[in-house]
Amino acid sequence: MKQSLGWALLSMLMLSACGGSSNNDGSSDTVVTPPVPTTGLARCTNPTELNLVSTDSVVSFNLESQYFSGQPGAVIATIDNSNVSDYRFNWSQTAGAALILKSVKSPVLAFTPTQSGSYSFEVTASKNGVSYTETIEITVANASSNSIAARVDHQVSDGNSVSFRIDTNSSLSDITWCVAAGPDVDADVSASEQALFTAPSVTADTISILRATANLNGASVSDDVLVLITKEATITSPYFEERVAKTFAYNQNSPYANAIEQCVYSNQLQQSCSIDTLPLIGQNASINNKQAILDRLLVSHQWMGENFEYVLENLDPNSDFATLLQSVSAIVISYDVRPSFYWVVTGAIYLDPTDLWLLAEERDTINEAPDYRSGFGNDLQFLMPWRYVKNNSYTSYTTPRSVRVDRSAQQMLPDLASLLYHELAHANDFFPRSVHSSLTGPTLLDDYQRRSNDSALISDQLVNFYPLNSQEMVGLAEVSFRGESATSTQESYLPADITSFFSPDRASDYYAYSTRREDAAMLFEEAMMSHRYAIQRDVGITDKPESPTASSIIVDWGQRGRIGDAKLENRAAFVINQMMPELNGSAIISNLPEPIQMTQGQSWSNNLAISAATNVRLNSPQARTSATETMVVPPLRFSGDRHIKPVN
Repeated sequence: MKQSLGWALLSMLMLSACGGSSNNDGSSDTVVTPPVPTTGLARCTNPTELNLVSTDSVVSFNLESQYFSGQPGAVIATIDNSNVSDYRFNWSQTAGAALILKSVKSPVLAFTPTQSGSYSFEVTASKNGVSYTETIEITVANASSNSIAARVDHQVSDGNSVSFRIDTNSSLSDITWCVAAGPDVDADVSASEQALFTAPSVTADTISILRATANLNGASVSDDVLVLITKEATITSPYFEERVAKTFAYNQNSPYANAIEQCVYSNQLQQSCSIDTLPLIGQNASINNKQAILDRLLVSHQWMGENFEYVLENLDPNSDFATLLQSVSAIVISYDVRPSFYWVVTGAIYLDPTDLWLLAEERDTINEAPDYRSGFGNDLQFLMPWRYVKNNSYTSYTTPRSVRVDRSAQQMLPDLASLLYHELAHANDFFPRSVHSSLTGPTLLDDYQRRSNDSALISDQLVNFYPLNSQEMVGLAEVSFRGESATSTQESYLPADITSFFSPDRASDYYAYSTRREDAAMLFEEAMMSHRYAIQRDVGITDKPESPTASSIIVDWGQRGRIGDAKLENRAAFVINQMMPELNGSAIISNLPEPIQMTQGQSWSNNLAISAATNVRLNSPQARTSATETMVVPPLRFSGDRHIKPVN
């Protein structure tokens, strides 16, 4: 994309990342981002000083004064008279009881020792073919019976968001935060167990330390948590105007390592890279070549790449994801991506690692910066909730972040699968494999614009052959998803009116009316979830009480498995046949279960048990790997909430 393009066009194309949609009239989705309450944290009475250990090379180690078993700790490597961002790091443990290490590619090695003793680590710092390897030893003492744990020590680019959390229990009270070292910090501590802030600008790599203090069983306890704020180059990208996390190619030997590091998630990205530099995966690789996919993987943490590789090798038996990934240029998984999206400007898919973690230590590394979604439609008098279910049970795995547990791959899969089907449907809508050989560039954006101008996208053809009929729902979608002001007529609509508009039409979900791109993606997502996993999507129309909960909203109309409705059959089959022609879309849709009607007048929660249960539920105790897990009912989800990307 040339820099001379006007900002209006630039804004439209940037916002086409919001769930992969692109508005047909050139306007863009916007999202209200409420202000984050912040406070300038006080300085701690007793500051923290780290021990600096020099080596014979440019590498130095910053150590905590004491390490305790059961409490998070860190060793920070810094480079003398240079910024760590210029180097690549790789850590390994060389002595001591085995630790779970999830930041081995970062200058900050975070860990939680389970027992006392001596531990040794080796780190290699590399730059431009020159490497320095050093070792460091620490001693871990037994912890006091009264202690708290603040997580997680890590590196962050200046201007990027930071989140810290303490492990909570019912005995903790009077939690406060203060700055124990480093620059002043304005933080959101409205939820006292969390500290959320934007890393301040620094002139050189700087270690910031926050201290959490609380009352535990009548005693004052505290723990320090460290973040290395790294000095980064000035932001020059017209696309990534806010600081993004440091990422690296999962496969450093990939022929596309440099291209993906420069072309898809960089604050220095000036324009779309050419398809000669970064083509779609399917333009020069076979579907069964999973290594070709991993060669396009960009991550902020090594575990994210490892888990994604596990998904491809073990959780994709029909190669659906490998096939659909042929239509992307790269896969980005970073701790600061939220929500997931596909973006035509780079041709990449961006994944929120919340759908990929398996160990509590992995979840610890994911940033908890607030994820504000659309606040539009507040003047409307209806809600349209949704959920995925199997055997009358939710399939979404939900535990509070404060409960540190592991989860199994099977518990991770439903949310991840539905996400991948949706976002990759956007990529295949724009660039199905049938057009790969005819793409001429010079960029994917150029090809997209030509295809869009010719109404050649799959979603364009869907609307041409099988259009949606309800103009009332189209107008309401403008209010709910794009911020238009509701008219007095729209404000007067009751749930029964919405039922009369939506139920006889051919959309699978309210969000389908936001753009034709989302229409196609919603059809594909729901159809594939039902076909591959026998997981069905519930959609409903309810009233709108002041504080809606699953038990307080009352269903006026609802369906389980709407994708199996005869009215939707031709539309869903068409999308499947165009995106995955090796499948028989008509046969798939005709074999899906018949929709089940919800009971009018009952609550959303009471309409959960409306189908016969025949299989073991995905989240059953038999399927779990951790005996300490705590399952809770997922929060209410509303149409479009998973895919609307916040925009400033």
